[in-house]
Amino acid sequence: MSAIAKKIQEKQYEDQQQQSQQTVVIRKAKISIGEVLLLCTIAIMITFACVKIVSNQAAIYETNKEIQQVEATIEEQGKLNDDLMVQVDELSRYERIWAIAAKLGLGLDDNNVKVVQN
Repeated sequence: MSAIAKKIQEKQYEDQQQQSQQTVVIRKAKISIGEVLLLCTIAIMITFACVKIVSNQAAIYETNKEIQQVEATIEEQGKLNDDLMVQVDELSRYERIWAIAAKLGLGLDDNNVKVVQN
């Protein structure tokens, strides 16, 4: 055989291989309807669980925020109560009461004092 004939024959052989390779069809595994429904159900359940977790975390965040606000209010009220107690102690001093009584014209009368025993 001559070189040209050999080249033509090789070319024809390569063309046949390419054609046979091109006709190969790869089939995918088919999924049944039941499996599709099962996968959809699982996907919906996972989505629902994720949404539930996020909503619970949001509710917990809001509750913690409210708790912190109430604690801050309690702390402010405690400070106000302490200030008022100091003011009560200051206003109920014996010297102040005696000065106000003297200004109003009240005085001590030993004859008018009664001693009470327990």
